[in-house]
Amino acid sequence: MSDHQLRTRTPGPPAPHPRAPGPRATAALRAAAPALVVYAAVRALGLLVFWVAARSSGKDPLARLSGRWDSVWYQRIAEDGYGYTATLPDGALHSDLAFFPLLPALERGISEVTPLTLGGAGLLVAWTAGLLAAWGIFAVGAHLHGRRTGVVLAALWGVYPTAFVQSMAYTETLFTALAAWALYAVLKGRWLVAGALCVLAGLTRPSAAALIAALAITAAVTLVREYRADSRLGPVLRRNARMIAGVALAPLGWLAYVVFVAAREGRPFAYFEVQAQWGNSIDGGRALAAFIAGLPLPAALGLCAALGLLGWLVVLCVRQRQPLPVLVYGIAIVVISLIGAGYFGSRPRLMMPAFPLLLPPAAALVRLRSRARTTAVLAVLACASAAFGAWTLLGAGPP
Repeated sequence: MSDHQLRTRTPGPPAPHPRAPGPRATAALRAAAPALVVYAAVRALGLLVFWVAARSSGKDPLARLSGRWDSVWYQRIAEDGYGYTATLPDGALHSDLAFFPLLPALERGISEVTPLTLGGAGLLVAWTAGLLAAWGIFAVGAHLHGRRTGVVLAALWGVYPTAFVQSMAYTETLFTALAAWALYAVLKGRWLVAGALCVLAGLTRPSAAALIAALAITAAVTLVREYRADSRLGPVLRRNARMIAGVALAPLGWLAYVVFVAAREGRPFAYFEVQAQWGNSIDGGRALAAFIAGLPLPAALGLCAALGLLGWLVVLCVRQRQPLPVLVYGIAIVVISLIGAGYFGSRPRLMMPAFPLLLPPAAALVRLRSRARTTAVLAVLACASAAFGAWTLLGAGPP
């Protein structure tokens, strides 16, 4: 069996451990501590720069983080439930059914048991989930390439160009945390855990389809490979019963919400109609092509260069021979982000959960063999990310 097959092959379920998981969790947290500290530091820098810029311009920083754009929709759902529809000046309808329920449910629950407002609860969820996401990203990176790569990978995710969204009452950190830990569970052969996390991801964002695809494709490849080696379907299915159960579990969160919208609206495809009203239908990339064609030539060339860089990162992920679930997830997030008809400015934000794209640059930074150089690069990126975040958050348009 080739090295690639060994790396992409999903291991069987781990043997049960006789002790409680507490010591293992403590050891895992201790191992992840450098990644969490670095991630918290770069996000704190982003918040500090934004806070100073907002105060100097006479704007309320908390309102900018928790009371604008999508955050308002989530808080309205948390307070009143579903049922609100906005009518735009051109007559278009925007229903709150486009927003998935896990974040508003958490906001409502936290606000009922703490003194926090719904906006404060949303920030608490986002910031806590950001740390959990950084931990999960570190765990994936450390599992594949060692602890130092895991630390750098978490740091790079924290300085992503639109990382300022990680400090907002949005769903990006919550979804990324669930996705990262689900992928880690698959890499460790814990398919039922992965399936359960995928259910929660499916109640968070529609891009859970990428995670569902990663689990399903990995399971299908594993079953086909083992059947070719064994030629007996029954034993293959029995050996992989937990994997099959995890894959069957994975789409239930997303499907449950689609069925909920269909039942509420009385139309089987109501969910997709709601998304189309928001301009979030799938058009195969025509809207992206039209947007590029409508730009001035220098801007169009710059955007094409950025897309070329994105494509090169995907190629590097393939050449890096990332495990199948990690590779499928990262590519699927990119594809979903690019083939939709929605607002172009949100696409970098939609791609932010695709942290596997950062594995090649993380490995390259580790190969510098000089902690000072690696730290300098991360510091420059953190400053650039913080400045861009402050500029964007103080602007008029949504991220």
